[in-house]
Amino acid sequence: MNETNEIEILLVEDSPDDLDMTLRALRKANLTNRIQIARDGAEAVEFIFGEGAHAGRKVENVPRLILLDLKLPKIDGMEVLERIKSDPRTRMIPVVILTSSKEQKDVVESYKLGVNSYIVKPVNFEGFAAAVQELGMYWMLLNEPPTSK
Repeated sequence: MNETNEIEILLVEDSPDDLDMTLRALRKANLTNRIQIARDGAEAVEFIFGEGAHAGRKVENVPRLILLDLKLPKIDGMEVLERIKSDPRTRMIPVVILTSSKEQKDVVESYKLGVNSYIVKPVNFEGFAAAVQELGMYWMLLNEPPTSK
């Protein structure tokens, strides 16, 4: 996957089944052109901040949207969210939590940290595909992001 400013969606998901389902739903919505996948929180942080395997990637070339699972290996999604929203270079990136957790403490904590949306994954593919399509249409086509300085 290229690492230029053309990355539109960073998908952070460790479950192969959920990753496949999300990619199928994004394909169905014609939103798969420029996706970067991170399979754990550490990989997501490295990509976002141009560290480790992604050293040299310009932090300023941010994705237009981050789809973030909460329950991730190495660094959990809540910590990834906190790092994104606490750094002036990345805090404006829209982050959507896409998780199976309906726990109120996770919802509250996510919004306290600055998440833009919190979506509980529907159990069936049709419901999930519809949610991802609406999500993609809004964040990729309708939402007006701030312009860079």
